[in-house]
Amino acid sequence: MTSPSAIDTAPAGRPVAGPRVLCDTRALAEAPPVPAGVLWKPAESGRQLDANVVRLAPGGRITAHTEAQLDVLVLVVAGHGTLGDGAAEAVEPLAEGALVRLPHGAPRSITAGEAGLTYLTVHGRRPGMRIGAHPC
Repeated sequence: MTSPSAIDTAPAGRPVAGPRVLCDTRALAEAPPVPAGVLWKPAESGRQLDANVVRLAPGGRITAHTEAQLDVLVLVVAGHGTLGDGAAEAVEPLAEGALVRLPHGAPRSITAGEAGLTYLTVHGRRPGMRIGAHPC
């Protein structure tokens, strides 16, 4: 099994072409408490999906916001909290195993419960910025 700190590359930094285990989300969630934030994200170039394993500290919050372009899937790995719709603080309870779809254009917020919240997000990868001629 890969270590909790494994990144999405092969030895010598080469991308891996075939199917494989990227990380152990259970090990990440069970690791000693670390500052809140992103615990894991893929580093392989050329991928079509982006993902993050995120930890919110007890009572931590992702404030209400709207993602205009991307649908996002959220899988709660550990802990509990609430999902808001931008208008209400708590709309749906979140617990380990909950799979949530956050449609693009829909406001949302996430608040961790008293034990914190660890979750995986998956969404299409945004294309990189390109420099080109101004379309005058």
